[in-house]
Amino acid sequence: MKHRLRYIVPILFLIAILAGCASVPHNSLMQVSTIGALLDGDYAGHMTCRELLESGDFGLGTFEKLDGEMVVLDGVVYQIKADGRVYRPDKDVTTPFAVVTPFQTDRVIGLSKTTDYAGIQKIIDNESPDKGIFLAVKITGRFPFMKTRSVPAQVQPYPRLVEVVKHQSIFELKDVSGTVVGFRSPPYVKGGINVPGYHLHFLSDDRTAGGHILEFEITEGTIELDSCNRFTMVIPEGALVEGRPGSSGMRGSDELERVEK
Repeated sequence: MKHRLRYIVPILFLIAILAGCASVPHNSLMQVSTIGALLDGDYAGHMTCRELLESGDFGLGTFEKLDGEMVVLDGVVYQIKADGRVYRPDKDVTTPFAVVTPFQTDRVIGLSKTTDYAGIQKIIDNESPDKGIFLAVKITGRFPFMKTRSVPAQVQPYPRLVEVVKHQSIFELKDVSGTVVGFRSPPYVKGGINVPGYHLHFLSDDRTAGGHILEFEITEGTIELDSCNRFTMVIPEGALVEGRPGSSGMRGSDELERVEK
């Protein structure tokens, strides 16, 4: 697959062009398309899972036609569909939006008391106060409560994402062990590049449940952090880049907040 690369160079972070490299450097993050394009309804698959894994063994995203939530863990791609089940998609299945990195732990934080989503963010922010770089976040442990969501596959003409999530499937898991996979992105990615702040997905240890995280509690576990100061964005041929009215600015920010929460 040939891709046309466009480069976005905000202050304080480095764009590293990795195409054609035999191996991906540590601290590198690769993103397929933009969150703005996804908000605008660009659900066409632009990169195969096989190609995606060439740039990282850890990450998240979604699938062609917005068919469920993606978790990439230990080099395996998992698909949590709207029926709540976890699947192993063929490596030729495509993605319209995904973020991956070759995860390598920089810091480890032990957890020994009950903490919720907001509390976890405070712990991580205290440990890694530099919000000018991307941070890959991996949390393993026991979760008394985990609330996730997934969305059904869409048909053309594709609706905006904010309309899709009105019909999302919600899953409330009790006393489950698993792994949280995701990223904390810098504030300057707002405006359609990515999700500022935390974007986390979940996969249970028995590989039967997961999804995009809305809420959770954890009693004990481990947080592993990987700082990423190299960022590559791949905008494939035919991707929706200008978007529909409202794809940026206050309306776009409001839509992203509703979609994520």
